[in-house]
Amino acid sequence: LRWFDLQVVPLQGVESQFVVSHYNTTAAKATVMARQHVLTESVEHIQAVLDNMADGVVTISANGSIESFNQAACAMFGYTAESILGSNIEVLMPEPDHSHHRTYISRYLSTGEARLIGNPREVKGRRKDGTVFPMSIAVSRIDRHGVLTFVGVMRDLSRQRQDEAAIHRLAYYDTLTGLPNRHLLLERMRNAVVECGRTGQHGAVMFLDLDHFKALNDSLGHAAGDALLQEVATRLRHAVREGDSVARMGGDEFLVLLEGLSIHLHEAASQTEFIGKKLREALEQEYLLQGRSYHCTPSIGVVLFLEAHETVEELVKRADVAMYQAKTAGRNTLRFYDPAMQAAFDSHAELENDLRQGLVRGEFVLHYQVQVDRQGDVLGAEALVRWNHPVRGMVSPAQFIPLAEQTGLILPLGRWVLDTACAQLVAWAASAHSASWTLAVNVSASQFAQSSFVQEVSAAIDKTGANPQRLKLELTESMLVQDVDDIVLKMHAIKRAWVGFSLDDFGTGYSSLAYLKRLPLNQLKIDQSFVRDVMTDPSDA
Repeated sequence: LRWFDLQVVPLQGVESQFVVSHYNTTAAKATVMARQHVLTESVEHIQAVLDNMADGVVTISANGSIESFNQAACAMFGYTAESILGSNIEVLMPEPDHSHHRTYISRYLSTGEARLIGNPREVKGRRKDGTVFPMSIAVSRIDRHGVLTFVGVMRDLSRQRQDEAAIHRLAYYDTLTGLPNRHLLLERMRNAVVECGRTGQHGAVMFLDLDHFKALNDSLGHAAGDALLQEVATRLRHAVREGDSVARMGGDEFLVLLEGLSIHLHEAASQTEFIGKKLREALEQEYLLQGRSYHCTPSIGVVLFLEAHETVEELVKRADVAMYQAKTAGRNTLRFYDPAMQAAFDSHAELENDLRQGLVRGEFVLHYQVQVDRQGDVLGAEALVRWNHPVRGMVSPAQFIPLAEQTGLILPLGRWVLDTACAQLVAWAASAHSASWTLAVNVSASQFAQSSFVQEVSAAIDKTGANPQRLKLELTESMLVQDVDDIVLKMHAIKRAWVGFSLDDFGTGYSSLAYLKRLPLNQLKIDQSFVRDVMTDPSDA
């Protein structure tokens, strides 16, 4: 294939005749076509790059007409490139930018004032279906031979904003109830304390704990418990005043922050008490859980505040103390913070910490109360644990045993007592006069209830080499209100290792002779209250 440039000229003086000349342009044409091909490939390559960009890219003429629209922009705004090309860029803008965009361009062309050019920012975009969404945009200017073109690079921020909102909800709100969590409420409390100091008005923190919530979880399951917590949250939100805050602290504990109370303390207390009554009445109404009727009551502790004399954490702690005072008063009631109760609470917390440290530092000792027969000969002893505190001195068991039970420290303490008692039996066995002595060790209900208790007894005997026939475990009658079948199984398992059993405090009201027949006991210790009046009271006889 060849290309020619033809020229036809009429022949002068001769009608209907022409002179034809031609020039071979094949080489020149090939050069032009090669350049056009390169240009076409370059344009297609650039468009392919633009279409594969994650960000939307739009080119705009000086009068605002859209000249190119990549695939990401199509996906972002919902237009096809063919349908949007030639349209004014304002179709992608919601109000008020939609109405003012032509003014922005003309102002830029006449004065050079730029709103977006060279200034990346976040704006609102409008999709084809009319929905508005957040996006970032960066606009640059290209001037080619006096022809202005603007290039806009856009990114849809919808997912980013959704993720940020989700993170914010997780950080500041309770996932079960949708209420603010502890972190957010403490922030609001800090602001409230500052505001109270400025206005002179009191504020209050109310600490609510649901009475007997654990019983509901145990009987109907956690799904019912969660449903109750959600309903409680809804009722609390509706019961408080506008501007007050309700938060879930965790479990069945809620906090209510009251602001704008009276400048007078007694009036602020009355206002708080009135709101507390509304909360109690709201929560006392019937609940329907899994098709069953259920009633729930709260115990409420309150602390009033005016200025930042205490940290917000301290205010919550005081409201918590007051809530426990409400529990002690019989539940379903409201109590204001009492400094005397706080002192008792602090003392309790300090003693608990000392108890933990005492176990680590080895401050506990065993005293042995001798047991004799009728002739006064020693048969053995009962091991009694004592706490020799370096500052407090000898602490009464009446103080630390109940605390150990409450905190779970009775378990490591009980294991230490058992190990030490077995070691003492080994020491006695080395002497002829004490080799036959037995040693009774008191076992707590929570210790005996552990699934590993039988193994712990065996481990103590094996570790020390004690004679199991000289060891006697002493149970209390109150333990029999628990799972008697489990108790009997464990007793028989331990009995097979030749360890004996004694039952203490018999006659205090829990046991029956039917229970006694099932227990493999070696000894029964009758409480004195059971026989004190046997010689004088016919009903006892």
